[in-house]
Amino acid sequence: MTKSRARIYLMTVGAVVFWGISYVWMKNVYEYYEPITTMFLRLSLSSFMLYFILKVMRWNEKIARKDYRDFLILSFFSPFLFFIGESFGLKYVSATLASVIVATIPVFTPWLGLIIFRERFSVLNFLGFFISFTGVCIMVLDGEFRLTASPPGLGFLFLAVISALINIVILKKMTMKYSSLTIIKVQNTLGAIMFLPLFLIFDLKDFLLIRPSTGTYISLFNLAFFASTLAFIFFTSAVRVLGIGKTSIFANMIPIVTAVTAFIILKENIDLSKIIGIVIVITGLLLTQIKRQKDVKKKKKELGV
Repeated sequence: MTKSRARIYLMTVGAVVFWGISYVWMKNVYEYYEPITTMFLRLSLSSFMLYFILKVMRWNEKIARKDYRDFLILSFFSPFLFFIGESFGLKYVSATLASVIVATIPVFTPWLGLIIFRERFSVLNFLGFFISFTGVCIMVLDGEFRLTASPPGLGFLFLAVISALINIVILKKMTMKYSSLTIIKVQNTLGAIMFLPLFLIFDLKDFLLIRPSTGTYISLFNLAFFASTLAFIFFTSAVRVLGIGKTSIFANMIPIVTAVTAFIILKENIDLSKIIGIVIVITGLLLTQIKRQKDVKKKKKELGV
């Protein structure tokens, strides 16, 4: 393995770790700030960092006026609606469960491809969906099939999943025109602007009175710099070299990172049902990714690449 390829793998693992720990960082920030304040500050800081990074890189990609509407719609679903679902869901359920549910997004993607893009839906895709859904059920239901997780929390988290899926449809179009860094910068900036009215109406008064701990500031900075900026840069670089299939396999490990860090830092209880649920969910995710890798290789062979 060359040094450059080893660096890419290291960056991929870094992105996974940052996103996995982000659920713990959010839990820490929630001890003082509400979700709307957290997301407004996180996106504002990340936007500033991205503008600074692109300025240093002398990267100036202009947005065509005709694409403004698409960027607004894109940003409304992600980060705005996605973070509302994820953030408020995290208020009601454990960090581990939240990361597992959000990690099921790749499982639902083939269904989206079937409905929107008329893409082929394989038996293995269906099997992966069924296995992952079973794993989620194990984590949220008890032995008598009673719901143990908070219904509002689950509702918010699945809002995040649905928002991410709609985001994929629009994003597929935008990536043909703009670089990933430009898209992330615009999304985070518009997301911060969308959160601003909610912040001013609901949270500003309390925000001015709250005196958070040093740990809260550190967690907020970590969310903005590592989870919303650096992780996306790392992941984008990995996709460019490794491809979306191989990179997504690494992303499927996010719930494991969250479970371990939540156990160590937040002292969350990880019982046998959670462990089994995580293993089953990830197994289903890997099944869908393995199939996609085979499809990519088959297409390359047909094209003689």
